[in-house]
Amino acid sequence: MSLVEIHHLSAAYDGRTVLHDVDLTISEGDFLGIIGPNGGGKTTLVKCILGLLTPTGGTIDRAPGLRIGYLPQYTRIDRSFPITVGDVVLSGLDGSRPLSARYTAEQRAKALDVIAHMGLQGLERRPIGALSGGQLQRALLGRAVISDPQLVILDEPSTYIDRQFESRLYRLLAELNQHCAIVLVSHDIGTVLQQVKSIACVDRTLDYHPDTGVTSEWIERHFHCPIELLGHGDLPHRILGHHHHHTD
Repeated sequence: MSLVEIHHLSAAYDGRTVLHDVDLTISEGDFLGIIGPNGGGKTTLVKCILGLLTPTGGTIDRAPGLRIGYLPQYTRIDRSFPITVGDVVLSGLDGSRPLSARYTAEQRAKALDVIAHMGLQGLERRPIGALSGGQLQRALLGRAVISDPQLVILDEPSTYIDRQFESRLYRLLAELNQHCAIVLVSHDIGTVLQQVKSIACVDRTLDYHPDTGVTSEWIERHFHCPIELLGHGDLPHRILGHHHHHTD
């Protein structure tokens, strides 16, 4: 079943067309990696899917009652905000209750389960300013999944600096993908290609690949830099050659 269907989407940011004539379908069970150069429109596409930005053209059809969980970019988080891990995770339920209502005992119990599943048990009352990057990422992932979403969107999750947590994050996502679709936005091509089932490159327009077998020529064309792809056992290695940075 399709969760999101995008047809001929165009979108502008600060008066500049960032996306043009984009088609994309996100279905149940998908694990889609969205890659592309900085400024190519990845985050703009996410904002359109979330309903935070109105397209200038085309249509976005979402399944009725679609629940979307969202892990924003690290740079968009105010770590000085006086909120605890428990508060962060519970806030993922705010869309489904009146603002004046208190959280129920069941909701609080569910939050504790999610917090434990994220490996944060015992940190429920810790303020987010006292967390490591990886701990904050897990709290925000807990917030994204507590409402049992059908689709989870992660925007540049590798920017959370805690490399120790990266492998755990991808294990959690593989588990999550068994009962919901995932869209992972990243400029980190190597990591993304190892995790996802399909891939789309966004650079004003969108190129979709139903699997992750993309060629070095394709990546060079979209990222404007020569990249060699080398297979080594089961783990692909990515080597970035010397190149001039492309600027828009």
